[in-house]
Amino acid sequence: MTGDNVINGLDDDKLHEECGVFGVWNVADAAAITALGLHALQHRGQEATGIVTHDGVRFHAHKGLGLVGDNYSDAKVIADLQGARAIGHNRYSTTGATLLRNVQPLFAEFAFGGFAVGHNGNLTNAHSLKRTLSRRGCLFQSTTDSEVFVHLIAISLYATVLDRLIDALKQVEGAYSLVALTDTMLIGCRDPLGVRPLILGRLSGADGSNPGWVLASETCALDTVSAEFVRDVEPGEIIAIDDRGIHSFKPFAVHEPRFCVFEYIYFARPDSVMEGNSVYAVRKRIGQELAHESPAEADIVVPVPDSGVPAAMGYAEAAGIAFELGIVRNHYVGRTFIEPTDQIRHLGVRLKHSANRAIIAGKRVVLVDDSIVRGTTSSKIVEMVRAAGAREVHMRISSPPTTHSCFYGIDTPERSKLLAAHNDVEAMARLIGVDSLAFITMDGLYRALGKSGRNPGQPAFCDACFSGDYPIPVTDSHGVEARQLSLLAELA
Repeated sequence: MTGDNVINGLDDDKLHEECGVFGVWNVADAAAITALGLHALQHRGQEATGIVTHDGVRFHAHKGLGLVGDNYSDAKVIADLQGARAIGHNRYSTTGATLLRNVQPLFAEFAFGGFAVGHNGNLTNAHSLKRTLSRRGCLFQSTTDSEVFVHLIAISLYATVLDRLIDALKQVEGAYSLVALTDTMLIGCRDPLGVRPLILGRLSGADGSNPGWVLASETCALDTVSAEFVRDVEPGEIIAIDDRGIHSFKPFAVHEPRFCVFEYIYFARPDSVMEGNSVYAVRKRIGQELAHESPAEADIVVPVPDSGVPAAMGYAEAAGIAFELGIVRNHYVGRTFIEPTDQIRHLGVRLKHSANRAIIAGKRVVLVDDSIVRGTTSSKIVEMVRAAGAREVHMRISSPPTTHSCFYGIDTPERSKLLAAHNDVEAMARLIGVDSLAFITMDGLYRALGKSGRNPGQPAFCDACFSGDYPIPVTDSHGVEARQLSLLAELA
């Protein structure tokens, strides 16, 4: 984030999206289709975007800072990205600054040809690998962890690009979904635990005889380009698509999947389907479970837009309380020339959210939001609702308390800045100024996801941000604190 964003401090009070990836093979207007797919995945990263295409002879690329629409509205830009094969990437940086050299897809020329890669996730041993690679003479051109893949492939002694990629993947730790493009194939892969999402879809082929293929982070991108959903790429699976069709490889040991549970709570678009579950339906069920677990005597249920809306609908339905849009979101807040002083930051919440006074005044209000991170935005929302005349304000959160940082591709504050890491629910309620506060329990969350509850010995999802149970080693120094805290939590 840059300093001229008036709502910078407010945006910092959310868990930021990871990244979005998209790829097509044998598709007419591949660059335009990829741009549309990236539009659909804009919620997964707003800092930068890039597309690399291949026309059968050479690669073409365009990268830029900002939104997809800012970079691909010019028809000439799309026209210059020739070919029926492409990959694209939307970026929210979890490692590496917001610089053009960090924008993906990354591209390199090897002896076997060109290689472009887009990465969603985070490598927890990237710093260790970088030190080793640098000692071997590798020169890093960016500060993003994704470049580790490029150098591991470059020094691999295997003959084929697929074998080199597998060799590289076996050396990395962390959560990742990749799309890659070579002279002869489109590649998609997920980490062995399947923490980050990746799906396969089908389109009409550019050559009229063979089908076109799509890889994407979410099904909403398939819907946008009128592609048919085929299946999820499986955890630990590598899919290679070439002129002969689709080839599947599973070179890793089989593990119990640990899909990121926060995709259902916040990250994914509500019209997407994740691992066979409608995100919208899951969020409504979370709200219903929350109403059963933590009822409130109230007149109206009000969502904090936009991610709190489905959960608030479920809460209102289960509680038999009227659902009302008591807060209206301004979708056109962007960069401003206003200097972000403390006073402006304090007022910034009113640029993004406005209280609907006619609905709120004199009412006992249940506010439903997806999470509390630092608590700064929550307190300002509550203050705004009280100023609009609410008699009582009860806040209900559709996730368990966020007590630990994520090291798998989600940009979270360090643990010392997480409100729930150092305060119980009563203390948090006082700090944000509500009459009552409740979070969905871990068991309630798992019930909403179709499980009987959370099995402490073998959870079905990655829920480390709530539990401190990190399923993948956090090897680098920035993860030492997480490991130690996790061990202390287990001992406690």
